[in-house]
Amino acid sequence: MSDFTFWDIVRNLLTGLQWTLALSLVAFIGGGLIGLLIMVMRISDKSLPRSFARTYIELFQGTPLLMQLFLVFFGVALAGLDISPWMAAAIALTLFTSAYLAEIWRGCVDSIPNGQWEASASLALNPLEQLRHVILPQALRIAVAPTVGFSVQVVKGTAVTSIIGFTELTKTGGMLANATFEPFMVYGLVALGYFLLCYPLSLSARYLERRLHASA
Repeated sequence: MSDFTFWDIVRNLLTGLQWTLALSLVAFIGGGLIGLLIMVMRISDKSLPRSFARTYIELFQGTPLLMQLFLVFFGVALAGLDISPWMAAAIALTLFTSAYLAEIWRGCVDSIPNGQWEASASLALNPLEQLRHVILPQALRIAVAPTVGFSVQVVKGTAVTSIIGFTELTKTGGMLANATFEPFMVYGLVALGYFLLCYPLSLSARYLERRLHASA
């Protein structure tokens, strides 16, 4: 195992796990904010923002995350700007996340009966007020479970950022496997790390789905 003890490996992997968690949180929060804006544009009654939102969603859902990561990392560099692997990873994963969250939330909003829009319009509310005060509170109940479920995909998506040199859990595992010549043990611990992050999220999504369905 070279000069590394088992606990040296675990300690280094925990550092990589922290970066994976940090990137996941940045991508999910940033993607949520952008996704909310894209969702509002997607359900707009004006054709221009609706077309832009549809194109945005189809672009990021229709191309691999790895290609998006390369375009951000190398594209910005070609423009003469210096960008770190961390910043490129955060931007690419945020844009990727926003497209999926926008479509998830758009489906939840569309599931609300049209009568709710008509009733709120009769109260002289404009479309944004209808969305904020009447539609979104009802859609939130439906959106919680799939949103938490998608967070699992965000965590696993961070693994591809190792390609551009961002030292998260997968990249750390690769370096340790090369240094220790113990790839089975190292990658087993890497898999365990992802499991410890993702399994509680999966359980939460199932629990919320059952809880909200029962209360509905």
